[in-house]
Amino acid sequence: MPRYLIDRKWDPEKESKESIEAGVRSKRVARERFPEIVWEHSHVVIDERGLLKTFCIYQAPNTDILREHAKYLGNHEIVDIYEIGGDIEPAGFSD
Repeated sequence: MPRYLIDRKWDPEKESKESIEAGVRSKRVARERFPEIVWEHSHVVIDERGLLKTFCIYQAPNTDILREHAKYLGNHEIVDIYEIGGDIEPAGFSD
């Protein structure tokens, strides 16, 4: 199944409490409405302007289903979705 990185921007008015609840909501929405997607993990970051963003890794059949899932999740905007072509780790390279 394809893997995707989702670049999300969160509503600054609701980001503190809502960002924690979003993980619970994301998992529940995926289980109840979108069993064909798998949330692997997310990186939560603060950008240079001090705004909360997340970079989330999902397995899904296509980007349309990820956008539909995001509508149910709410309180954020998808900036972009990238299909992951592979992973690279330092251990895979010799000096």
